[in-house]
Amino acid sequence: MPTMGALESRFADLIWSHEPMASRDLIKMAEKELNWKSTTSYTVLKRLCGRGIFQLQDKTVTSLISREEFYGMKSEQFVEETFDGSLPAFIAAFGTRKKLSEEEVEELKKLIDGLRR
Repeated sequence: MPTMGALESRFADLIWSHEPMASRDLIKMAEKELNWKSTTSYTVLKRLCGRGIFQLQDKTVTSLISREEFYGMKSEQFVEETFDGSLPAFIAAFGTRKKLSEEEVEELKKLIDGLRR
């Protein structure tokens, strides 16, 4: 599974929020939003393309993996590594630290019901 650090995630979010986009526009945006030099942006873009998350083709940046797919895989990996793949164990651990609101409980119930179908 491809990985990203915190700064790479912020850069990736710029791409996901504005794709497809010209690489020069991405570099300008990263300079403004992240205070990065163009060399830093190109280095990070090359790294993320090498991991198969994005592609740079004809000076246009697009994603190969959507934000939802990426974070879904990352969440699945976390549950697998930390809770032996048990989603109920994860939710139980999460619930002991944070009280869920009634709205959150109802949303979780709807998600579970949707997965049953």
